[in-house]
Amino acid sequence: MKRIIILAGGYSKEREISKASAHSIYKTLKKKYKILVCEPDNKLIYKIKKFRPDVVYNSLHGRFGEDGYIQALLENLKVKYTHSGVNASSIAMDKEISKRIFIKNNITTPNFLKLNNFDLTKEKKDILTMINKKLNFPVVIKPVNEGSSVDVNICEKKNFIKNLKKLTSYKEILVEKYIGGREIQVAIMGNKILGAIELSPKRKFYDYKAKYNVKAGTKHIIPVNLTKKKLNEVLNIALKAHRIIGCRGVTRSDFKYLNGKFYLLEINTQPGMTKLSLVPEIAAYKGISFISLIQWIINDASINR
Repeated sequence: MKRIIILAGGYSKEREISKASAHSIYKTLKKKYKILVCEPDNKLIYKIKKFRPDVVYNSLHGRFGEDGYIQALLENLKVKYTHSGVNASSIAMDKEISKRIFIKNNITTPNFLKLNNFDLTKEKKDILTMINKKLNFPVVIKPVNEGSSVDVNICEKKNFIKNLKKLTSYKEILVEKYIGGREIQVAIMGNKILGAIELSPKRKFYDYKAKYNVKAGTKHIIPVNLTKKKLNEVLNIALKAHRIIGCRGVTRSDFKYLNGKFYLLEINTQPGMTKLSLVPEIAAYKGISFISLIQWIINDASINR
């Protein structure tokens, strides 16, 4: 019987989603493997050495779990782990760096600028002027390195400063031109296209509540209503992004589709595995059961990722 550690929880604002994903994975695997579910705390190295896992399933989301830190630790311990490696994880988690790589490789992404250590008591007017000049309102503001739409706000000029004040705990904020249109997500599995799904949220956009609260009533549309040519276009953009970032395992790319053009917002290297998660839903539509998906991810685990 193989031994598997499932890393869950963590220190990011996506802690509860990580735990929910880990619970789904544990329930699926508990009869087949000897499993230890544990937090990435200061006893993690001790737990790994004592348990001696064959594979670490990284179910962490957000900072310190999806950004290269845990991956570096596992590489150093020479323990096989799931999903992307150190470099790809750190690049994908940093929205500014990943967007610059998208642009360099002719992948369309919304225009943006970054605010560093801003001081709203002194720079309020300058920030508004800069955004008016470079992006124009409305814009989206978000932390550079959070996931699951944590602390994401769509802003008009009149409420921009008010919303920005909520994010003063972050050192770096991405300000991105708001793109309306349709929400389309694409999953990549290994080095192949898995499929796409469209989301029709009742809320203003596909935010944290729309993603994880059943009562939010987000409609999941599969198959996506696109022409074959357009569907192939977005699928291949996602595969290209997966490859140029150097991702491994399963990824999910988030797109907006407006006026015949796809805008890649970001690539997620450790997609959720909850009841409302999109990658398992896309996989199921393609005839891949949840247990088969998780088993594939485990079989894909390695070091030197």
